Amino acid sequence: MKSGILVVNKPEGISSAGVVNRLKRLIKVKKIGHTGTLDPFATGVLPIAVNQATRISKYFLEGVKGYYAQVTLGVETDTLDCTGTVTYTAPPGILAALNSEQVQGVVAGFWGAQEQIPPAYSALKHNGQPLYKLARQGQMIEKPPRPIEITAIAMENYRMDEHGHPVFDMPVTCSGGTYIRSLAHDIGAALGCGAHLSALQRTMAGQFKIEHAVDLDLLGEMSPKDIESRFIPMSRCLDFLAAITVDSETAGKIRCGQPLSVDGIPMPDTLSMDSDKDQSRYNIPDIRALDSEQNLLAIVTLDKSGQTYKYCCVFNA
Repeated sequence: MKSGILVVNKPEGISSAGVVNRLKRLIKVKKIGHTGTLDPFATGVLPIAVNQATRISKYFLEGVKGYYAQVTLGVETDTLDCTGTVTYTAPPGILAALNSEQVQGVVAGFWGAQEQIPPAYSALKHNGQPLYKLARQGQMIEKPPRPIEITAIAMENYRMDEHGHPVFDMPVTCSGGTYIRSLAHDIGAALGCGAHLSALQRTMAGQFKIEHAVDLDLLGEMSPKDIESRFIPMSRCLDFLAAITVDSETAGKIRCGQPLSVDGIPMPDTLSMDSDKDQSRYNIPDIRALDSEQNLLAIVTLDKSGQTYKYCCVFNA
């Protein structure tokens, strides 16, 4: 079985770990994992790393995310989403006073860099315990605000649901670590009526988009070989990193973990620096080392001297 990223369109009602376990049985591999949790009620893009691709998962966790959310106004829950227990219902008069223009203005106000308090029901940990486990025990731990950035947000399809509560759709593009549940709650608080996240689809996780995703049920009908054909090669998954292409002799050195110098393998032009400067002061990003067939050999970066590469990870042939 090859290594790569399989982009799954996660259905509602299954956890991210459940998707991983199902695929593990289907393709019979030991090393497999997702690159960012989706709640069981949420759907959409769930990148799955297989075999050696599990070693590059960290490059996708903090990438830009895209969502298509549904927000219901006038009802708050303890989990901030549709799976929780209702903790507040707004009086009808407050809801009657709302209009789409007002809601649109408040939603637009959440654009940009800001701080967000993570929800008490989340996988973040406190003293080694996930917050959601502590919350289920009655310990509601509030973590300090964390910086996030929302680069696109809008309100669409403002309407009433069957219970008379205003509902709208909300496409969002944001930094990794943004909680859309918290965003929905904060919008409700700003409107003075309360709100919760009533549906969520992740449309993008870094470079992986919903149009690249394969339905989980369809994967269940495919052979392991056909599933493998859907893998995105590791070198393509990391094409946002600069690359150096090496000859066969150097490729052999890399596979053995032998030292590499900048003199022997020049840095990519986009990362070249003035040799008169103290290169140790520069934050040089990781670099892909590729063979002549564009297979990923290793991920390297400069050491403190700026004259030698150090290995972040080396991949088997």
